[in-house]
Amino acid sequence: MMIRDIAAGRLIDGQKLPPERQMAEAHATTVRTLRKALAELEVQGLLERRQGSGNYIRAGAPTRAVYSMFRLEHAQGGGGLPRARLLSVDLLPKDADQPAYGTSGHGTRFRRLRFLDDTPIAVEEIWLDAGAGEIPPAMVQDSLYLTYKRALKLWITRAEDRVGLGTVPDWAPPEFAPPPGATAAFIQRLSWAQGAQAVEYSRTWYDTDRALYVQRLI
Repeated sequence: MMIRDIAAGRLIDGQKLPPERQMAEAHATTVRTLRKALAELEVQGLLERRQGSGNYIRAGAPTRAVYSMFRLEHAQGGGGLPRARLLSVDLLPKDADQPAYGTSGHGTRFRRLRFLDDTPIAVEEIWLDAGAGEIPPAMVQDSLYLTYKRALKLWITRAEDRVGLGTVPDWAPPEFAPPPGATAAFIQRLSWAQGAQAVEYSRTWYDTDRALYVQRLI
């Protein structure tokens, strides 16, 4: 939760955190468990622990790269740590409904069920242009952008979203509340890496009872 709040700009660089006992109570955990989390943040370069002074946020670029482009948050209270369950990975011809992107007529298609914490909030279909390379299913992580970096030395630098309404696909799993064929909020995204041409196209259907699309300027 703290990593997500740093990425979203709710915890800013240099901000002093509340006392540890107060934070533990707020997160319904023990001081011991909280300190383990703070130690992990310190290892990741996201926290500075000053003896006798307290804990201070150090907002780092790696975290922003992983989480900052994920725009869905809990409908009640915001935030939430993004997770994903991979449903399938296939190398396929691009379908006719996709816009022009990349250099190949094929792409790697990832289908996933998205969560915020333990709540299923969206289904998504992501296509990575085959010209950018292929990713073995075993290397796929929750963050595809981090997967691209590690597997292909490819990093997404910007994205364009178009938000509207769409029909829930027939492959959506039962955990996703809107049933196949229902109308749901819908996001189409084109993403660019280092070059001038987009390399990724995605479609996301999300449950507006559980999640909201949020865009911040930070």
